[in-house]
Amino acid sequence: VQLQASGGGLVQTGGSLRLSCAASGRSFSSYGMGWFRQAPGKEREFVSGISRSGSTTTYADSVKGRFTISTDNAKKMLYLQMNSLKPEDTAVYYCAAKATPGWAIVPMTWDEYNYRGQGTQVTVSS
Repeated sequence: VQLQASGGGLVQTGGSLRLSCAASGRSFSSYGMGWFRQAPGKEREFVSGISRSGSTTTYADSVKGRFTISTDNAKKMLYLQMNSLKPEDTAVYYCAAKATPGWAIVPMTWDEYNYRGQGTQVTVSS
């Protein structure tokens, strides 16, 4: 599976962005998917994940209520709708995929994921 993230940019505090992650290859619906981010000088952190069935989603406390993760299996796309953006959301955002046997499993650590895309920069100005 190859992953291509896009949709980053520069936005003011309180604004919105939607990140997209296009997946190539077969069996997209076999993969749990996730978003991670890494700010300058900080470690990469989990942002959100979604199970292969889409029935389970998980969010970091820092983004809960503001970000929404979703997938479109027909298009092999992963999305992250980001609302009410804050300067502390500034980071490079990465999408990742992992083949999971369970329909409701959401991998939450970077090392668990088999496939990782390149990042897309999100900058939130104050």
